[in-house]
Amino acid sequence: MPQLTDEAVTPDAPEHAAEEGPEGAAASAAGAGAVGAAVVGAGVAGAAVAGAAVTGASVTAAAAAVGRAAAEPERSGTWMTPAEYGASRAALWTGALVLVTDTDGRVLLQTVDYRTDRLMPGGAVDAGESPAAAAAREMREELGVDGHYPHGLAVDWIPADTPGFPPEMRFPGEILHVYDGGTWTPDRIDAVRLPAQEITGIEFAEPADLPALMDAGDARRALSALRARVAGAGAVLLEDGRPTAPTALDRLGALRTRRVQQRAAWHPGPVPAHLPVRERSGWLFAPDGRVLLLIARATGAAHLPSPTAGPTAGTLPLGYRNDAGAAGPACADARTAARLTALPPAADPAYARLLATPEQVRELSDWGPAGLRELASVHEARERLRLPAPPRTPPVELPEDGRHF
Repeated sequence: MPQLTDEAVTPDAPEHAAEEGPEGAAASAAGAGAVGAAVVGAGVAGAAVAGAAVTGASVTAAAAAVGRAAAEPERSGTWMTPAEYGASRAALWTGALVLVTDTDGRVLLQTVDYRTDRLMPGGAVDAGESPAAAAAREMREELGVDGHYPHGLAVDWIPADTPGFPPEMRFPGEILHVYDGGTWTPDRIDAVRLPAQEITGIEFAEPADLPALMDAGDARRALSALRARVAGAGAVLLEDGRPTAPTALDRLGALRTRRVQQRAAWHPGPVPAHLPVRERSGWLFAPDGRVLLLIARATGAAHLPSPTAGPTAGTLPLGYRNDAGAAGPACADARTAARLTALPPAADPAYARLLATPEQVRELSDWGPAGLRELASVHEARERLRLPAPPRTPPVELPEDGRHF
Protein backbone atom coordinates (compact mmCIF):
# COMPACT_ATOMS: atom_id res chain seq x y z
CA MET A 1 0.00 0.00 0.00
CA PRO A 2 1.41 3.41 -0.94
CA GLN A 3 2.50 5.84 1.74
CA LEU A 4 -0.32 8.03 2.98
CA THR A 5 0.11 11.40 4.63
CA ASP A 6 -2.08 14.42 5.31
CA GLU A 7 -0.17 16.44 2.73
CA ALA A 8 -1.82 18.08 -0.25
CA VAL A 9 -3.16 16.16 -3.27
CA THR A 10 -2.24 17.49 -6.71
CA PRO A 11 -4.86 16.80 -9.44
CA ASP A 12 -3.88 16.70 -13.09
CA ALA A 13 -4.14 20.16 -14.70
CA PRO A 14 -6.10 20.49 -17.98
CA GLU A 15 -3.59 20.23 -20.77
CA HIS A 16 -5.46 22.64 -23.04
CA ALA A 17 -6.89 25.09 -20.53
CA ALA A 18 -4.60 27.84 -21.86
CA GLU A 19 -6.35 27.64 -25.23
CA GLU A 20 -9.63 28.76 -23.65
CA GLY A 21 -8.13 31.13 -21.00
CA PRO A 22 -8.57 34.87 -20.44
CA GLU A 23 -6.64 35.75 -23.58
CA GLY A 24 -9.05 33.67 -25.69
CA ALA A 25 -12.02 35.32 -24.02
CA ALA A 26 -10.55 38.76 -24.69
CA ALA A 27 -9.99 37.85 -28.32
CA SER A 28 -13.58 36.62 -28.63
CA ALA A 29 -14.89 39.86 -27.08
CA ALA A 30 -12.79 41.94 -29.45
CA GLY A 31 -14.10 39.92 -32.40
CA ALA A 32 -17.67 40.38 -31.22
CA GLY A 33 -17.14 44.15 -30.99
CA ALA A 34 -15.75 44.29 -34.49
CA VAL A 35 -18.65 42.27 -35.90
CA GLY A 36 -21.14 44.45 -34.00
CA ALA A 37 -19.57 47.59 -35.45
CA ALA A 38 -19.84 46.12 -38.92
CA VAL A 39 -23.50 45.36 -38.36
CA VAL A 40 -24.15 48.93 -37.21
CA GLY A 41 -22.38 50.37 -40.26
CA ALA A 42 -24.13 48.01 -42.65
CA GLY A 43 -27.49 48.70 -41.05
CA VAL A 44 -27.14 52.48 -41.30
CA ALA A 45 -25.81 52.37 -44.85
CA GLY A 46 -28.63 50.07 -45.88
CA ALA A 47 -31.20 52.38 -44.33
CA ALA A 48 -29.77 55.37 -46.17
CA VAL A 49 -29.89 53.56 -49.52
CA ALA A 50 -33.33 52.01 -49.02
CA GLY A 51 -34.78 54.96 -47.18
CA ALA A 52 -35.99 52.70 -44.34
CA ALA A 53 -35.65 53.80 -40.71
CA VAL A 54 -33.25 51.73 -38.66
CA THR A 55 -33.71 52.18 -34.93
CA GLY A 56 -30.93 52.05 -32.35
CA ALA A 57 -32.71 49.17 -30.60
CA SER A 58 -32.71 46.94 -33.68
CA VAL A 59 -29.04 47.61 -34.39
CA THR A 60 -28.11 46.87 -30.76
CA ALA A 61 -30.06 43.60 -30.79
CA ALA A 62 -28.40 42.49 -34.03
CA ALA A 63 -24.95 43.30 -32.69
CA ALA A 64 -25.64 41.36 -29.47
CA ALA A 65 -26.78 38.31 -31.45
CA VAL A 66 -23.65 38.32 -33.58
CA GLY A 67 -21.50 38.77 -30.44
CA ARG A 68 -23.12 35.76 -28.81
CA ALA A 69 -22.55 33.70 -31.92
CA ALA A 70 -18.85 34.65 -31.94
CA ALA A 71 -18.41 33.95 -28.22
CA GLU A 72 -20.29 30.63 -28.33
CA PRO A 73 -19.49 28.92 -31.65
CA GLU A 74 -21.70 26.15 -32.88
CA ARG A 75 -20.68 22.92 -31.14
CA SER A 76 -19.44 20.12 -33.35
CA GLY A 77 -17.19 17.06 -33.07
CA THR A 78 -15.40 16.70 -29.73
CA TRP A 79 -15.28 20.38 -28.82
CA MET A 80 -15.71 21.06 -25.06
CA THR A 81 -15.77 24.13 -22.89
CA PRO A 82 -12.83 24.54 -20.50
CA ALA A 83 -15.07 23.55 -17.58
CA GLU A 84 -16.24 20.39 -19.35
CA TYR A 85 -12.70 19.45 -20.34
CA GLY A 86 -11.42 19.99 -16.80
CA ALA A 87 -14.23 17.85 -15.37
CA SER A 88 -13.35 15.03 -17.80
CA ARG A 89 -9.76 14.67 -16.58
CA ALA A 90 -8.77 12.10 -13.95
CA ALA A 91 -7.50 13.39 -10.60
CA LEU A 92 -4.75 11.30 -8.98
CA TRP A 93 -2.51 11.55 -5.96
CA THR A 94 1.20 12.01 -6.65
CA GLY A 95 4.09 10.74 -4.50
CA ALA A 96 7.88 10.54 -4.56
CA LEU A 97 10.11 7.82 -3.08
CA VAL A 98 13.89 7.34 -2.90
CA LEU A 99 15.67 3.98 -3.21
CA VAL A 100 18.90 3.88 -1.18
CA THR A 101 21.25 0.92 -0.67
CA ASP A 102 24.28 0.34 1.50
CA THR A 103 27.62 -0.98 0.24
CA ASP A 104 26.33 -4.56 0.68
CA GLY A 105 23.38 -3.97 -1.65
CA ARG A 106 20.72 -3.90 1.07
CA VAL A 107 17.76 -1.53 0.79
CA LEU A 108 17.08 1.34 3.22
CA LEU A 109 13.68 1.04 4.94
CA GLN A 110 11.99 3.19 7.55
CA THR A 111 9.74 2.30 10.46
CA VAL A 112 6.98 4.84 11.09
CA ASP A 113 4.60 5.57 13.96
CA TYR A 114 1.43 5.15 11.88
CA ARG A 115 2.00 1.75 10.19
CA THR A 116 3.39 -1.63 11.14
CA ASP A 117 5.08 -2.39 7.82
CA ARG A 118 8.25 -0.73 6.52
CA LEU A 119 8.46 2.01 3.91
CA MET A 120 11.03 3.50 1.58
CA PRO A 121 11.78 7.16 2.35
CA GLY A 122 9.40 9.59 0.66
CA GLY A 123 5.84 10.85 0.69
CA ALA A 124 3.25 13.02 -1.02
CA VAL A 125 4.04 15.69 -3.59
CA ASP A 126 2.75 19.07 -2.41
CA ALA A 127 0.59 21.30 -4.60
CA GLY A 128 2.79 23.05 -7.17
CA GLU A 129 5.85 20.94 -6.25
CA SER A 130 7.79 18.78 -8.69
CA PRO A 131 8.27 15.10 -7.78
CA ALA A 132 12.07 15.51 -7.67
CA ALA A 133 11.75 18.48 -5.32
CA ALA A 134 9.37 16.45 -3.15
CA ALA A 135 11.89 13.60 -2.96
CA ALA A 136 14.62 15.98 -1.74
CA ARG A 137 12.26 17.59 0.77
CA GLU A 138 11.10 14.24 2.17
CA MET A 139 14.67 13.02 2.60
CA ARG A 140 15.52 16.19 4.47
CA GLU A 141 12.41 16.04 6.68
CA GLU A 142 12.52 12.31 7.39
CA LEU A 143 16.26 11.57 7.59
CA GLY A 144 17.92 14.96 7.99
CA VAL A 145 19.85 14.37 4.76
CA ASP A 146 20.31 17.05 2.09
CA GLY A 147 20.53 15.75 -1.44
CA HIS A 148 19.53 16.07 -5.07
CA TYR A 149 17.97 13.10 -6.87
CA PRO A 150 17.83 13.73 -10.62
CA HIS A 151 17.80 10.09 -11.75
CA GLY A 152 14.50 8.25 -11.82
CA LEU A 153 14.25 4.48 -11.47
CA ALA A 154 10.53 3.88 -11.89
CA VAL A 155 7.13 5.53 -12.33
CA ASP A 156 4.37 3.42 -10.83
CA TRP A 157 0.61 3.68 -11.39
CA ILE A 158 -1.47 2.45 -8.45
CA PRO A 159 -5.13 1.84 -9.38
CA ALA A 160 -8.01 3.30 -7.39
CA ASP A 161 -9.33 -0.17 -6.48
CA THR A 162 -6.10 -1.22 -4.73
CA PRO A 163 -7.06 -3.10 -1.53
CA GLY A 164 -6.30 -1.55 1.84
CA PHE A 165 -7.70 1.95 1.41
CA PRO A 166 -10.76 2.70 3.58
CA PRO A 167 -13.80 3.78 1.52
CA GLU A 168 -14.08 7.12 3.33
CA MET A 169 -10.61 8.04 2.05
CA ARG A 170 -11.97 8.03 -1.53
CA PHE A 171 -8.58 7.00 -2.90
CA PRO A 172 -8.49 8.14 -6.56
CA GLY A 173 -5.36 6.22 -7.59
CA GLU A 174 -1.76 7.43 -7.44
CA ILE A 175 1.33 8.01 -9.53
CA LEU A 176 4.55 7.30 -7.58
CA HIS A 177 7.98 8.41 -8.79
CA VAL A 178 10.93 6.35 -7.49
CA TYR A 179 14.33 8.11 -7.54
CA ASP A 180 17.83 6.69 -7.18
CA GLY A 181 19.32 7.73 -3.84
CA GLY A 182 22.61 5.94 -4.53
CA THR A 183 24.80 3.77 -2.31
CA TRP A 184 25.46 5.11 1.19
CA THR A 185 28.71 4.55 3.02
CA PRO A 186 28.75 3.89 6.80
CA ASP A 187 29.72 7.53 7.41
CA ARG A 188 26.71 8.82 5.53
CA ILE A 189 24.41 6.39 7.32
CA ASP A 190 25.76 7.60 10.67
CA ALA A 191 24.86 11.17 9.65
CA VAL A 192 21.12 10.35 9.51
CA ARG A 193 19.07 12.39 11.99
CA LEU A 194 15.49 11.29 12.58
CA PRO A 195 12.70 13.78 13.36
CA ALA A 196 10.94 13.94 16.73
CA GLN A 197 7.92 12.09 15.36
CA GLU A 198 6.73 9.95 12.42
CA ILE A 199 10.02 8.17 11.61
CA THR A 200 10.96 5.86 14.47
CA GLY A 201 13.95 4.07 12.94
CA ILE A 202 15.78 2.88 9.83
CA GLU A 203 17.27 -0.43 8.74
CA PHE A 204 18.93 -1.94 5.67
CA ALA A 205 17.18 -5.08 4.44
CA GLU A 206 18.25 -7.87 2.10
CA PRO A 207 16.22 -7.47 -1.14
CA ALA A 208 14.68 -10.93 -0.72
CA ASP A 209 13.30 -9.90 2.70
CA LEU A 210 11.31 -6.94 1.37
CA PRO A 211 8.04 -8.89 0.83
CA ALA A 212 8.09 -9.95 4.49
CA LEU A 213 8.74 -6.42 5.76
CA MET A 214 6.63 -4.28 3.42
CA ASP A 215 3.15 -4.12 1.96
CA ALA A 216 3.01 -6.42 -1.10
CA GLY A 217 2.70 -3.56 -3.60
CA ASP A 218 5.48 -1.57 -1.93
CA ALA A 219 7.79 -4.60 -2.03
CA ARG A 220 7.07 -5.22 -5.73
CA ARG A 221 7.80 -1.56 -6.47
CA ALA A 222 11.08 -1.58 -4.51
CA LEU A 223 12.33 -4.78 -6.19
CA SER A 224 11.36 -3.54 -9.66
CA ALA A 225 13.17 -0.25 -9.03
CA LEU A 226 16.24 -2.11 -7.73
CA ARG A 227 16.33 -4.34 -10.83
CA ALA A 228 15.98 -1.21 -12.98
CA ARG A 229 19.01 0.28 -11.22
CA VAL A 230 21.05 -2.89 -11.84
CA ALA A 231 19.94 -2.99 -15.49
CA GLY A 232 20.94 0.64 -16.03
CA ALA A 233 18.56 1.40 -18.91
CA GLY A 234 16.75 4.29 -17.23
CA ALA A 235 13.41 4.58 -15.49
CA VAL A 236 10.87 1.82 -16.03
CA LEU A 237 7.09 2.05 -16.13
CA LEU A 238 5.21 0.02 -13.53
CA GLU A 239 1.56 -0.79 -12.92
CA ASP A 240 0.98 -1.62 -9.26
CA GLY A 241 4.68 -2.44 -8.92
CA ARG A 242 4.88 -4.70 -12.00
CA PRO A 243 6.94 -3.65 -15.05
CA THR A 244 4.95 -3.08 -18.22
CA ALA A 245 7.99 -4.22 -20.25
CA PRO A 246 9.84 -6.78 -18.06
CA THR A 247 13.59 -7.21 -18.55
CA ALA A 248 15.41 -10.53 -18.24
CA LEU A 249 16.04 -9.76 -14.56
CA ASP A 250 12.30 -9.22 -14.03
CA ARG A 251 11.27 -12.34 -15.93
CA LEU A 252 13.73 -14.49 -14.00
CA GLY A 253 12.85 -12.92 -10.65
CA ALA A 254 16.39 -11.88 -9.77
CA LEU A 255 16.81 -10.89 -6.10
CA ARG A 256 13.53 -12.52 -5.03
CA THR A 257 15.43 -15.02 -2.88
CA ARG A 258 18.52 -14.42 -0.77
CA ARG A 259 21.65 -13.76 -2.74
CA VAL A 260 24.34 -16.42 -2.61
CA GLN A 261 26.57 -15.32 0.23
CA GLN A 262 30.33 -15.52 -0.21
CA ARG A 263 31.98 -13.04 2.12
CA ALA A 264 35.37 -14.63 2.63
CA ALA A 265 38.47 -12.52 2.07
CA TRP A 266 39.69 -12.04 -1.52
CA HIS A 267 43.27 -12.94 -2.50
CA PRO A 268 44.47 -12.20 -6.04
CA GLY A 269 46.69 -14.74 -7.81
CA PRO A 270 46.95 -18.54 -7.84
CA VAL A 271 45.66 -20.68 -4.98
CA PRO A 272 48.54 -21.74 -2.63
CA ALA A 273 49.54 -25.36 -2.96
CA HIS A 274 48.61 -26.17 0.65
CA LEU A 275 44.97 -25.05 0.25
CA PRO A 276 42.48 -27.53 -1.14
CA VAL A 277 40.04 -26.05 -3.65
CA ARG A 278 36.39 -26.44 -2.67
CA GLU A 279 34.82 -24.78 -5.74
CA ARG A 280 36.01 -23.44 -9.09
CA SER A 281 34.22 -20.73 -11.04
CA GLY A 282 35.12 -18.51 -13.96
CA TRP A 283 34.85 -14.95 -15.14
CA LEU A 284 34.25 -15.82 -18.79
CA PHE A 285 34.38 -12.77 -21.07
CA ALA A 286 32.48 -12.23 -24.30
CA PRO A 287 34.25 -10.11 -26.94
CA ASP A 288 32.39 -6.96 -25.78
CA GLY A 289 33.78 -7.24 -22.22
CA ARG A 290 30.62 -8.61 -20.60
CA VAL A 291 30.76 -11.90 -18.71
CA LEU A 292 28.66 -15.04 -18.56
CA LEU A 293 26.22 -15.16 -15.64
CA LEU A 294 23.89 -17.97 -14.57
CA ILE A 295 20.53 -17.31 -12.89
CA ALA A 296 18.60 -20.18 -11.33
CA ARG A 297 15.11 -20.21 -12.81
CA ALA A 298 13.59 -21.61 -9.61
CA THR A 299 15.07 -19.05 -7.21
CA GLY A 300 16.43 -16.10 -9.19
CA ALA A 301 19.84 -16.59 -7.53
CA ALA A 302 22.88 -15.44 -9.53
CA HIS A 303 25.99 -17.61 -9.96
CA LEU A 304 29.27 -17.45 -11.82
CA PRO A 305 29.62 -20.41 -14.22
CA SER A 306 32.13 -23.22 -14.16
CA PRO A 307 35.41 -22.42 -15.97
CA THR A 308 34.44 -25.20 -18.41
CA ALA A 309 31.05 -23.70 -19.35
CA GLY A 310 32.35 -23.15 -22.87
CA PRO A 311 35.50 -23.18 -24.97
CA THR A 312 37.89 -20.46 -23.81
CA ALA A 313 41.22 -18.85 -24.61
CA GLY A 314 43.84 -17.00 -22.57
CA THR A 315 42.94 -18.48 -19.18
CA LEU A 316 44.37 -16.56 -16.19
CA PRO A 317 44.42 -17.51 -12.48
CA LEU A 318 42.41 -14.59 -11.11
CA GLY A 319 42.37 -15.23 -7.34
CA TYR A 320 40.56 -17.07 -4.59
CA ARG A 321 38.32 -16.65 -1.57
CA ASN A 322 39.49 -17.95 1.77
CA ASP A 323 38.25 -17.26 5.30
CA ALA A 324 41.16 -18.04 7.60
CA GLY A 325 38.99 -17.74 10.72
CA ALA A 326 36.22 -20.07 9.56
CA ALA A 327 35.46 -23.24 11.43
CA GLY A 328 36.58 -26.47 9.80
CA PRO A 329 39.50 -27.20 7.51
CA ALA A 330 40.86 -24.32 5.46
CA CYS A 331 39.96 -24.39 1.77
CA ALA A 332 39.61 -22.01 -1.14
CA ASP A 333 37.03 -21.01 -3.73
CA ALA A 334 39.10 -20.42 -6.86
CA ARG A 335 38.37 -17.99 -9.69
CA THR A 336 39.87 -17.92 -13.17
CA ALA A 337 39.38 -15.47 -16.04
CA ALA A 338 39.30 -16.26 -19.77
CA ARG A 339 37.92 -15.21 -23.15
CA LEU A 340 34.81 -17.15 -24.08
CA THR A 341 35.07 -18.17 -27.75
CA ALA A 342 31.72 -19.93 -28.06
CA LEU A 343 28.78 -21.08 -25.97
CA PRO A 344 27.51 -24.64 -26.47
CA PRO A 345 23.82 -25.56 -26.19
CA ALA A 346 22.50 -25.32 -22.65
CA ALA A 347 23.23 -28.47 -20.65
CA ASP A 348 21.13 -27.60 -17.60
CA PRO A 349 17.65 -26.09 -18.20
CA ALA A 350 17.48 -25.08 -14.54
CA TYR A 351 19.74 -22.10 -15.29
CA ALA A 352 19.30 -19.16 -17.64
CA ARG A 353 22.51 -17.88 -19.22
CA LEU A 354 22.99 -14.13 -19.47
CA LEU A 355 25.66 -11.65 -20.49
CA ALA A 356 26.16 -8.95 -17.85
CA THR A 357 28.79 -6.44 -16.81
CA PRO A 358 31.11 -7.42 -13.94
CA GLU A 359 29.48 -4.69 -11.82
CA GLN A 360 26.05 -6.22 -12.38
CA VAL A 361 27.35 -9.63 -11.33
CA ARG A 362 28.62 -8.14 -8.08
CA GLU A 363 25.35 -6.28 -7.41
CA LEU A 364 23.37 -9.49 -7.84
CA SER A 365 25.70 -11.27 -5.37
CA ASP A 366 26.40 -10.93 -1.65
CA TRP A 367 30.18 -10.73 -1.51
CA GLY A 368 30.71 -8.23 1.27
CA PRO A 369 33.51 -5.63 1.29
CA ALA A 370 35.84 -8.02 -0.54
CA GLY A 371 33.59 -7.78 -3.59
CA LEU A 372 35.20 -4.51 -4.64
CA ARG A 373 38.65 -6.05 -4.46
CA GLU A 374 37.55 -9.00 -6.56
CA LEU A 375 36.00 -6.61 -9.07
CA ALA A 376 39.32 -4.76 -9.37
CA SER A 377 41.05 -8.08 -10.16
CA VAL A 378 38.39 -8.84 -12.79
CA HIS A 379 39.06 -5.59 -14.64
CA GLU A 380 42.81 -6.13 -14.48
CA ALA A 381 42.28 -9.52 -16.13
CA ARG A 382 39.97 -7.99 -18.75
CA GLU A 383 42.68 -5.48 -19.69
CA ARG A 384 45.29 -8.25 -19.89
CA LEU A 385 42.92 -10.11 -22.24
CA ARG A 386 42.68 -6.88 -24.29
CA LEU A 387 38.92 -6.65 -24.02
CA PRO A 388 36.92 -3.40 -23.80
CA ALA A 389 35.23 -2.06 -20.68
CA PRO A 390 31.53 -2.72 -21.27
CA PRO A 391 28.94 0.02 -20.70
CA ARG A 392 26.10 -0.79 -18.31
CA THR A 393 23.23 -2.19 -20.36
CA PRO A 394 20.45 -4.59 -19.31
CA PRO A 395 21.67 -8.19 -18.98
CA VAL A 396 20.70 -10.21 -22.05
CA GLU A 397 19.54 -13.83 -21.88
CA LEU A 398 21.40 -16.03 -24.35
CA PRO A 399 19.64 -18.60 -26.57
CA GLU A 400 19.56 -22.16 -25.29
CA ASP A 401 20.96 -23.52 -28.55
CA GLY A 402 24.28 -21.76 -27.94
CA ARG A 403 26.21 -18.98 -29.58
CA HIS A 404 29.46 -18.36 -31.44
CA PHE A 405 31.44 -15.23 -30.68
